[in-house]
Amino acid sequence: MADPARVRPEAGRPEPGEGSCSSTSSEPAAKPLSVMMDLSVLQRSAAAAAEEEEEEGSSSLHPSPAKKLKMEHDKKKEKRQKVDEDEIQKMQVLVSSFSEEQLNRYEMYRRSAFPKAAIKRLIQSITGSSVSQNVVIAMSGISKVFTGEIVEEALDVCEKWGDKPPLQPKHMREAVRRLRSREQSPNTKHKHILFH
Repeated sequence: MADPARVRPEAGRPEPGEGSCSSTSSEPAAKPLSVMMDLSVLQRSAAAAAEEEEEEGSSSLHPSPAKKLKMEHDKKKEKRQKVDEDEIQKMQVLVSSFSEEQLNRYEMYRRSAFPKAAIKRLIQSITGSSVSQNVVIAMSGISKVFTGEIVEEALDVCEKWGDKPPLQPKHMREAVRRLRSREQSPNTKHKHILFH
């Protein structure tokens, strides 16, 4: 079937909107052309879809390994995104229920970080080689978590001894001692030899 948009009108037939017809008769003449144009667009898109199916062959039944990998990756990405959204929502509910003091403490926790330059210098002095920025970031995060554990344990010690919270060095030392006894802290003085 010929494309109606490309077919020239016949000599005896006036173009829509042309001729001696009144304005009411030109409106119905314009509608069939637009309907025909819409129909031709649909036919072209259907033909293009059919061509794509022919090119792919039976790929809809057995997708290629690359397509399978991409589909699996997309599914994992959607699942991760959904989990992240759930975590964000839970965190928002938790933060919204904080008191003013808790909110201030949480804000300070979020802002606190070890200086990256100092961490990098420390790692390089121990290993004797240069380290990437990713290693510095990871080590900074691990250090922050470790410090948090020591402070939490020191607060427990302070409470157990009946002291009030500004933490003192004795609380910190006892916290480190307790963590080492539970083997939750590295012990640099005593090396455990597994095999003789």
